Amino acid sequence: MAQVLFTHSYFLRFDPKQWRAQQPFPPLATLFAASKLRSEDISVALFDTMFSESANEISAALDEHEPQILAIYDDGFNYLTKMCLTNMREAAFEMIQIAKERGMKVLVSSSDSTDHSIDYLNKGADFVISGEGEQTLLEAARAILSSNNDFSAIDGLRYLVNGQEQRNKPRANLKELDTLPLPAWDLVQMDEYRDRWMKSSGYFSLNMGTTRGCPFKCNWCAKPIYGNRYNSRSPENVVKELKMLKENYAFDHIWFCDDIFGLKPGWVSTFADLVHAEGISFKFKIQSRADLLLQEDNVAALARAGADEIWIGAESGSQKILDAMDKGTMVEQIEEATRMMKSHGIKPCFFLQFGYPGETMADIKATLDMVFTLMPHDIGVSVSYPLPGTKFYEDVKSQLTEKQNWTDSDELLVMFESTYPSEFYKKLQRYLHHEFRKQQAIEGLKQGDLKKAGALLYRIPQTILSKAQIAKYD
Repeated sequence: MAQVLFTHSYFLRFDPKQWRAQQPFPPLATLFAASKLRSEDISVALFDTMFSESANEISAALDEHEPQILAIYDDGFNYLTKMCLTNMREAAFEMIQIAKERGMKVLVSSSDSTDHSIDYLNKGADFVISGEGEQTLLEAARAILSSNNDFSAIDGLRYLVNGQEQRNKPRANLKELDTLPLPAWDLVQMDEYRDRWMKSSGYFSLNMGTTRGCPFKCNWCAKPIYGNRYNSRSPENVVKELKMLKENYAFDHIWFCDDIFGLKPGWVSTFADLVHAEGISFKFKIQSRADLLLQEDNVAALARAGADEIWIGAESGSQKILDAMDKGTMVEQIEEATRMMKSHGIKPCFFLQFGYPGETMADIKATLDMVFTLMPHDIGVSVSYPLPGTKFYEDVKSQLTEKQNWTDSDELLVMFESTYPSEFYKKLQRYLHHEFRKQQAIEGLKQGDLKKAGALLYRIPQTILSKAQIAKYD
């Protein structure tokens, strides 16, 4: 039995693109929250929905653990949960209903419930947690377990009073992240994750978070949980967790899932020194910005620590579009950072975004030219996606219809008045992937790497937008 059963609403099967990839990560934020409660002598258990076939599977876990509280606590570190996909929302609603039928209290913490808290409350959730959730969850759980029905003094909590939504004042951000206990990794069925990674990729990757928040203000980026701030764990605290994970789970690779990795001056260099001093051997990938990579000796230090891939929000090869996004970076910085990463043996990877308001065919071609000139190791292609809490959302809100969220991460539906229709951008994405993989395969053949070339050709999408079709939009 457990007083609190944790779960989350991300079902890998409900996201076809991610299901095909089979590169799942445990729900990190959920594990932080579970560890926080357990450190305060509240018994916890985890029902991990990652590989479940339906939301109804939680019924067996509720019957087994007989919790007083179900905490649907999504992984706010994972960009997939920040996308607020409707497949996952419906699964959360179903789990709420199942728990309420058993007379349990339900608390929800997620990007989607923050944006749509009244919908979750009307579906039966007793409380929605807004912002950073561990302390709010702890205080709410204590009140419920002690049968204290006064929740008015708990910051960051939303609930219904006489059918009307009550929003308590926001919770202050936690600044000293080292005070948090390490995530409750022991609750995870790690063999399942390892097996899927080994079959799909030939290595085992785990996820870690070293920071919370992002101080930059790209006007399309939603940050409903951690906001426009930046607090960091110490390099010593991070290396402590790395050592524990290496000893207990023998990972090969880490995804540091921070919005921005190693922003604090000197952090990356100290981290690299500690990794070497402890003799921890592993590869990792991070997310960063082109301008940050050009500061100090960040790229050299990242290479020394074991960085394998660095994903940057390149977004566009058009300076006009970058400026419209309030990105704060220059195309020239993308070019320089890419060359620098390659010179240090790190694989540069680009996030790209099409369809931003005002984008023309000239801007699209500038992005294509940037990709094929710089030839990063990998690309992720999406279309502009307005989410509540962003300037972009406010700019296009009057154009949105009832459907305001994607069903899954590959829907790529343009939900505002864009230059071209959604079908164009879907085919443009396939065209870019097709040409990009083809060029990579050609390079592999030139280098005599037949295995690499064959693997890349296998990944080429079959339904693409031809050059002739692109031309008709010009």
